[in-house]
Amino acid sequence: MPVRQHPLPRHDAGTEAVTQGAASRARGSVGADLDTAPHAAAAAPPAAGTGWDIAGLQGLLRKVAPTLEFEVVDETGSTNTDLVERARADAPGPARTRLRVAEVQHQGRGRQGRAWQSARGASLTFSLALPLAPADWSGLSLAVGVALAEALDPAGQAHPPRIGLKWPNDLWLLDPAPAAAPGRKLGGILIETVACGRERVCVVGVGLNLAPHPVSEVASGFACLGELGPAPVGPSEALGRVAPALLQALRRFEREGFGPAAAAYARRDLLQGRPIITTLASLPHGWAEGVDADGALRVRDEQGRLHAVHAGDVSIRLHDDPASAGEVG
Repeated sequence: MPVRQHPLPRHDAGTEAVTQGAASRARGSVGADLDTAPHAAAAAPPAAGTGWDIAGLQGLLRKVAPTLEFEVVDETGSTNTDLVERARADAPGPARTRLRVAEVQHQGRGRQGRAWQSARGASLTFSLALPLAPADWSGLSLAVGVALAEALDPAGQAHPPRIGLKWPNDLWLLDPAPAAAPGRKLGGILIETVACGRERVCVVGVGLNLAPHPVSEVASGFACLGELGPAPVGPSEALGRVAPALLQALRRFEREGFGPAAAAYARRDLLQGRPIITTLASLPHGWAEGVDADGALRVRDEQGRLHAVHAGDVSIRLHDDPASAGEVG
């Protein structure tokens, strides 16, 4: 399961696609030398009323990444683009670890070029960049999904989960039976890598719906974290839950690969045992049977043969989902 690399092949696991020329306005920042990279936002105190606990977030993040450069900006084109450009500017190194949050993204993109729709205060959109050197990149988007789901839905580790994972890059809020569909899309992930001297920087983009907001073209349905209740969750609180867990998960993936996350992924696997439709001419439909050790989707065809489907070469639709006339993933 290749990860999107520059200039290496694309890992299609998206919240946003790389675009050029991102401009931004700073809302608040911590860390060092943020204003020395191209397109960097000037450091500024957080604006009143934004609800961002910069000091508290800084304390949480420094426990797991002492040298992390962290900032919240009012708006930008794409946080992934911003961090990809900064990583390129860092060459020949050393690569830096950065976390960039935007209240509004104008060029956030979803899988296969669809726009990732967000709204100020009702969404969390951020990208995390860090040097990473795993022996094998396979299954990275799945391991990231597990880290996010378990940070947002910790009870799902011991009880039936409320947040499921739809291979290879989506988080869904699971609806109880007898709902027409198994759930609705809560968030998505985009992973890219870029060379920085002798290092490779991994950029993980995340988009999460926190509260209801107007959206269009939601074939996979719309869900938000607030539905887990009882209290609403704002962007600052949500980031405090997921960012430390994501940093720890990426370091563990670097050491141990996808293996340690496999069981947790299986527990939240939205497609497991379901009839699905793919865009592969050689495998138009079949039944999902989990993922293999590399994170590839296992699909059994009508003849009983088992196929390994890799991210980037297939679009999955749930055969029994009323949205199956349009793509759901």
